[in-house]
Amino acid sequence: MKEKKGIIISGGIIGIISVLLVKLGNPANMGFCIACFIRDISGGLGLHRAEIVQYLRPEIMGLVLGSFIIAFMNKEFRPQGGSSPFIRFVLGITVMIGALMFLGCPLRMVLRLGGGDLNAIFGILGFIVGILIGIFFLNKGFNLKRNYKLSNGEGLLFPIINIFLLILLISAPSFIFFSQEGPGSMYAPIGISLLAGLVVGVLCQRTRLCMVGGIRDFILFKDTYLLLGFVSIFIFCLIGNGSLGYLKVGFLEQPVAFHDGLWNFLGMVLCGLGSVLLGGCPMRQLILSGEGNTDSVITVMGMLIGAAICHNFGLASSPKGPTPNGQIAVIVCLIVVGVIGYIHSEMFVPKKVKGDVKIG
Repeated sequence: MKEKKGIIISGGIIGIISVLLVKLGNPANMGFCIACFIRDISGGLGLHRAEIVQYLRPEIMGLVLGSFIIAFMNKEFRPQGGSSPFIRFVLGITVMIGALMFLGCPLRMVLRLGGGDLNAIFGILGFIVGILIGIFFLNKGFNLKRNYKLSNGEGLLFPIINIFLLILLISAPSFIFFSQEGPGSMYAPIGISLLAGLVVGVLCQRTRLCMVGGIRDFILFKDTYLLLGFVSIFIFCLIGNGSLGYLKVGFLEQPVAFHDGLWNFLGMVLCGLGSVLLGGCPMRQLILSGEGNTDSVITVMGMLIGAAICHNFGLASSPKGPTPNGQIAVIVCLIVVGVIGYIHSEMFVPKKVKGDVKIG
């Protein structure tokens, strides 16, 4: 009961912080969005040239550094990696393609609903379906093999890179891109955004908050612990939006969203399925990265490149709706992720035979 109380309080704090970040300058219903913010960082670094989504979001750096600091203090900083890195990289790309079809990660999906955007309902349904497909593969023995203990230097590298990104944000050299209009030009003050990221990073590290894990654990074990965190985020976000006059219930004219239910649904099917196979949602991958998990770092790098691919090849949706290229990409990625799930499930791997004894 004490643990459940802790995650409910943490979820409430995250929900309130998300609304306050919008009040202080972030795009509407986007106090936090891991996919959108990584996309902005990708643009800020020049990996794509979509001028309206380019900014080095300090919330992301704060999440990683907050997780690192609290993990280090509690002796939970354990560098490890080496579990099917390239497959994780590819899955990171597919998760980003699915998220940018929907225009949001699982966290923003909840925040959008908390702002009254009913299109998020289709996203949630798709997310659940994707998780159910992922659970099917888990039940058939899916795994990406073991990881290995690594040196502290290996685990420290990603937090150091995030400090370097903060320096680039503050110094604003000419080779870093900053949006002059659109969502990328809308942001809370750097110090407040960084502090918000640090707080949320600490809370998520301590509670293991993960949307994928919440739904997966509820379906498999009837365990509501992780799920309660996101229910709390939704409730407090709803209260906050209502108090500040941001609540707008409906399907049409929602901020940074479109109302095609099918592609909102399919985008989050892909995001949910890929996240289950990876072992956590995009936010959880950032938190694990701060703890020294280089497999999660590889996943985050996949999402960073995935964001660039989305905008360089016209895959990302816009408030006008999904693009034809994006629709094709989601279908192709669903097939790719399905194949990955199939070939890495033990049920489908032939067992070696030695004499009359099966090995494996």
